[in-house]
Amino acid sequence: MRLREIGLVEVRGFNVPQLLRCDDEYRVIEMTIVARPFVLDFAATWLDEPPDFPQDEWQESLEKREQFGERWPEVQQVLAVLRSHGLFMFDLSPTNIAFHR
Repeated sequence: MRLREIGLVEVRGFNVPQLLRCDDEYRVIEMTIVARPFVLDFAATWLDEPPDFPQDEWQESLEKREQFGERWPEVQQVLAVLRSHGLFMFDLSPTNIAFHR
């Protein structure tokens, strides 16, 4: 819903899925399908403030950067844009932030 409110459809060239509708009673959401490059899966994203994780969980989050290798700086730029909109994404993986093949 936050993405729709701010009209965010892409972040630094990465496509972002759009919310089509949701049903609170059935706990279901319908979203668009996006092509690579994309940013997906906002389930582990915090709104407005980052979570207060214990130090070991922060370390685990930082270790995920190894999965992106030399592309880590691009991932950081995407995360910075999201943070500027109050979105703190923590489920970082190449399946959630995917580049062109």
